[in-house]
Amino acid sequence: MNKYLIINGPNLNMLGIREPAVYGSRTYDDLCEYIRDFAKKINVEVDFFQSNSEGELVTEIQKTLGKYDGIVMNPGAYAHYSFAIHDAIKAVTTPCAEVHISDIHSREEFRRTSVTAPACCHMISGKGFDSYTIALEMLENDKNR
Repeated sequence: MNKYLIINGPNLNMLGIREPAVYGSRTYDDLCEYIRDFAKKINVEVDFFQSNSEGELVTEIQKTLGKYDGIVMNPGAYAHYSFAIHDAIKAVTTPCAEVHISDIHSREEFRRTSVTAPACCHMISGKGFDSYTIALEMLENDKNR
C-alpha cells in the first residue's frame, strides 16, 4: 500500500474562518477527514502535516525521503516566493503534487505564479478539496505506470 504525506502551509489551519467566499466554510479538520475517506477508497495511507513556518515545511519535505511514496502539498502563500520549498522538493526524490483550493490563476496578480510548482510533477488549482484527491489519484497513477 502506497503512503502519502499531505502537507499544508500557512493559514490552511484557518479554513472555515479565513475568507469563506474564497475557501469555503469547511474546516481544516473537514479537509483531513475528506482526504482520509478518499484515501481509504483508493487503498492508500495518508499522514498530515500543517505548519505556518517555512522552515518546518522544508524539514518535513526532507523527512519524506525513503518514507513516503509521494507528497501532496498546498504551500499556501509560500507558493509565490519560497525558493527554499522549491529547493527542498528538488532535493528529495519523493514525487510532489502541488495543490491549491482556489484557482490561483484567476486571483490577484501576485498569486498567479507559483515558484514551487516547477519542482513538482503535478499542479492542481481551483478544485476545492477535490484538488487533493485529484493529486492523490495522479500520484497513484504515476506509481502504477
